[in-house]
Amino acid sequence: MTEHDDGLTHLDPEGRAQMVDVSDKDVTVRRAVAIGYITMGTDTLECIISGQTPKGDPIKVAELAGIMAGKKTSDLIPLCHPLPGVSVQLSMEPDSSLPGIRATAEAKVTSQTGVEMEALTAVTIALLTVYDMAKAIDRGMRIEGVHLTEKHGGRSGSWTAD
Repeated sequence: MTEHDDGLTHLDPEGRAQMVDVSDKDVTVRRAVAIGYITMGTDTLECIISGQTPKGDPIKVAELAGIMAGKKTSDLIPLCHPLPGVSVQLSMEPDSSLPGIRATAEAKVTSQTGVEMEALTAVTIALLTVYDMAKAIDRGMRIEGVHLTEKHGGRSGSWTAD
């Protein structure tokens, strides 16, 4: 792994992008959790909860889309390592206090590198799927608050957001 004085590891000495070399890292269980939400009009949320959306059930489809996206993260983000055997769990919960839907993704793998990007990708794509499936009734929806809440495993150990 080439690491510069400024701590950047995704650039070689000439400034070209490179994959981080993780071959000297220990294989450990890695786990990460990410969350986010999409806000919408109260009527839109009611339509989703009652199953009255023109494209079907956005929550069920979004859960599948998020899981699929988490597994495909290295195809979407250029310098992410492919992680065979990654497990992605995703839940979508309506929240009338937003109003909207909260997404939570947990990614887990036994590997030499972490799964933070897989969890974040799963949440983001799940929320985008809700937008796509409900935009015919509410184009003003907003995706917000996507962030990592915890990660475990690897050299840096555990981290939890404040």
